[in-house]
Amino acid sequence: MVKLNKIYTRTGDDGTTGLVDGSRVAKDDRRMAAIGDVDEANSAIGVAIAALGPGEMATALTRIQNDLFDLGADLATPGDDFAPSEMTLRIVAAQVARLEAEIDAMNDRLSPLRSFILPGGSAGAAALHLARAITRRAERSAVTATQTTPLNPAALSYLNRLSDYLFVAARAVNQKGTGDVLWVPGASRGEIGP
Repeated sequence: MVKLNKIYTRTGDDGTTGLVDGSRVAKDDRRMAAIGDVDEANSAIGVAIAALGPGEMATALTRIQNDLFDLGADLATPGDDFAPSEMTLRIVAAQVARLEAEIDAMNDRLSPLRSFILPGGSAGAAALHLARAITRRAERSAVTATQTTPLNPAALSYLNRLSDYLFVAARAVNQKGTGDVLWVPGASRGEIGP
């Protein structure tokens, strides 16, 4: 269990931050950008949970928030041995598979998608769409970090699947897809003025 007695340490005042192994990197390091984007995605999911209120979806999203803390620790652990251990948090294939199973279960209950949809509808769905977009950015940041740093492929897969999960979850929240806001290509081309 983590115990934090003091929030500030002053160790980052020089523009560096610590990784899991105690090594330090610049706060603008590509790895740190990915970790920051994962943290932002996690926060956006928290906003979605608040908009949705208690229920099955909130419970599933809270579990995902815990996974994202694990994923952040995974990204902050240097090295190229991605096997989890008692002392090393790593995202594993089973976590990705669980997301896939939940996506399939939600999607089976939705009306077929016949158009691209606008990120909106209910407040909860809009919050899930925002979390999805931020998760996509986190995935892009992680992919960029792999150009210079080995990262766990399962962590990258998790981020990719999570954005799919959040998209399907937003549709589920929007009255099982019937409340989706559909994109109408070129709908406003002929409009002039307000």
